[in-house]
Amino acid sequence: MEKISDKIAALPEDANFFSLEFFPPKTQMGSSNLQARLERMSQALRPLFVTVTWGAGGSTASKSLELAEICQRQLGLTTCLHLTCTNMNRALIDDALDEAKALGIRNILALRGDPPRSDEYNLAGEDDSNKDFTYAIDLVRHIRRKHGDYFCIGVAAYPEGHADESHPEIQDPVRDLPYLIDKTKAGADFIMTQLTYDIVAYKKFESMLRNHESGVFKTIPIIPGLMPIQSYSRLTRITKLSHACVPPEILARIEKCKMDDEAVKRVGVDVVSELVDEIKTISCPGPRGLHFFTLNLEKSVSFILERCNLIPSSSEPSSDTESESAVYAMHKNLTAPAGKAAFVSRRRASSLNSQPYNRVIIDRADMSSQSSTTHETSAQGAGMPALNPPPRNTTLLISEGMGALGREATWDDFPNGRWGDARSPAFGEIDGYGPSLHVTANVARRLWGFPTSREDINQIFRRHVSGALHAVPWSEGGAAEESGGLNPETATIRPYLLDLIDKRGWWTLASQPAVNGVRSDDTTFGWGPPGEGFVFQKAFVEFFCSSNDYRSYLKPLLQRYGHDEFAWFATNAAGDFEASTPPSAHSPTEPVDAGFEDPSSPAASNPGGVNAVTWGVFRGKEIITPTIIEEVSFRAWGEEAFRIWDEWRRIFARGSPTEKLLAQTKEDVWLVCVVGQRFGAGGEPGKDATDEGKLLWKILAGENVALES
Repeated sequence: MEKISDKIAALPEDANFFSLEFFPPKTQMGSSNLQARLERMSQALRPLFVTVTWGAGGSTASKSLELAEICQRQLGLTTCLHLTCTNMNRALIDDALDEAKALGIRNILALRGDPPRSDEYNLAGEDDSNKDFTYAIDLVRHIRRKHGDYFCIGVAAYPEGHADESHPEIQDPVRDLPYLIDKTKAGADFIMTQLTYDIVAYKKFESMLRNHESGVFKTIPIIPGLMPIQSYSRLTRITKLSHACVPPEILARIEKCKMDDEAVKRVGVDVVSELVDEIKTISCPGPRGLHFFTLNLEKSVSFILERCNLIPSSSEPSSDTESESAVYAMHKNLTAPAGKAAFVSRRRASSLNSQPYNRVIIDRADMSSQSSTTHETSAQGAGMPALNPPPRNTTLLISEGMGALGREATWDDFPNGRWGDARSPAFGEIDGYGPSLHVTANVARRLWGFPTSREDINQIFRRHVSGALHAVPWSEGGAAEESGGLNPETATIRPYLLDLIDKRGWWTLASQPAVNGVRSDDTTFGWGPPGEGFVFQKAFVEFFCSSNDYRSYLKPLLQRYGHDEFAWFATNAAGDFEASTPPSAHSPTEPVDAGFEDPSSPAASNPGGVNAVTWGVFRGKEIITPTIIEEVSFRAWGEEAFRIWDEWRRIFARGSPTEKLLAQTKEDVWLVCVVGQRFGAGGEPGKDATDEGKLLWKILAGENVALES
């Protein structure tokens, strides 16, 4: 029940502290695994507090409150709930504050959210939050007026300036300063910044605040936001969406290894650790805080915290957990170097897994029975050695991915957005803020115009696949406008994709060609450690098609060839789901143990529900499968994909021809994903193998192909 401001005030003036941000996972399996992850991290890392994100327009309201309840009540962590105030039902704001109060949450990060668009969000009268809330300051004032000093309130700041459609061409922190002054005077207790990688810009920003003539920033805690670098593609997407600058010298370091995610993460740890060390040297009127955007992952942030000495260390004896005992039980027959602990990775052989992941997933956490009273340090103890904290070895196990703890921490260490494992807490998300067009309404209208017919939508997708348009509403965001927005490998199948658009009227969202054993340093298809292995791909394509096409042509076509040739999933806005294999009897929303499947389990009895479509074989490593298409992940993505139709529709006036077209089209189309099970390995080297890899495209184009068994 502690306020963040009280906890900070109780720390020694020269102390350092840190906080961690999490978002509600997309799947129930991800939520179950995040809970185990939070418990592990709270014990091993001991953050001063955690924050839970809130989707724009309240899109994740119920899930955000559920996660906040787990953090606050079940794990005993001091929790800060993000809260936006625009484009939502007015009652939702007060309901969220009342529920937070009932849960014992005393900390709110007050944010505006997207620019107010009442007409587009079908808001009116008393239900319209935009009547009373236009900026974050309105939310700060409302909380203070209604709840007094019960809540500790944080506000956001932008070291490089805030950019949105109200002033898209001007990004200058000096321009933002009057708004930040007003928010602080209205009742803010601390300031948390947007992510930054530019230490020069950050130092200048904090100095400007501390020395401002108003004196309002003289002693208020200013907590910089830092995001561990998980992959090159995520870095470019997130910094573009957030308008954060990556200094050229940092970008050059990342680009040298951008095709190898493991190497990128190593360099990313170096980069963020250097930023932390620089920030710690800045003069501060009180304890120095740092906030980490975890993206629901733990390895990189654990490494950074360990390297920067942000985790309290102690020589006190600790009570080993059951998990640690399991780790050390493997060491009795090992000889360790002098002065070094011997660490052995406790894991089962990947060959035991009958599913196509071919990698260790996760063992259920063994700590769930422990008392939650050890999960949070008191204000007096944060930043200082605890009487009985988790040993330093625990953190090393997590950060180095070793032992039972480390294995659980790192099984999903290389997230691949919605193509990753649906069991991962990081599945499907870039930032955790819910479905979005990833561009402002003005930019969206400029990019995609005002379609009034299906042919107009056809042209949008045609321009995208042709390379003339860098994004469509379902793009993940981050591609530069001049880039064309497509991966180099897409050029190899571009003619087939254009045929689907021009001849079928099917709008492609994602695809890849078949690849059979290409070197990992190939300039088009390669990934992973250069020259260390070979990569493979099954061809797949995901697209929207009309209900009539799906029922009368596509579904019968795919059924004629059977699941052994084409695995497929399909869903529509009504939530209907069909697939090449019977849907799993296991509800996609039911929590499951993400360990190895029991042969009698629904997942094991329905192997067609999971399809690894990209994998790599590397020296000294297990087979890596970064791209997986499965029933659970497709269902989750399907819900989001149809909500994006609504996001697109809402940027146009209600009742306009474009708004009506998009609403009608959403209700008619099916989202379909088709995977070609052959990838060139079943034919003779040369032309036969190449033709086999093209089978998916020939069948969808309508060619009558005789298949050999």
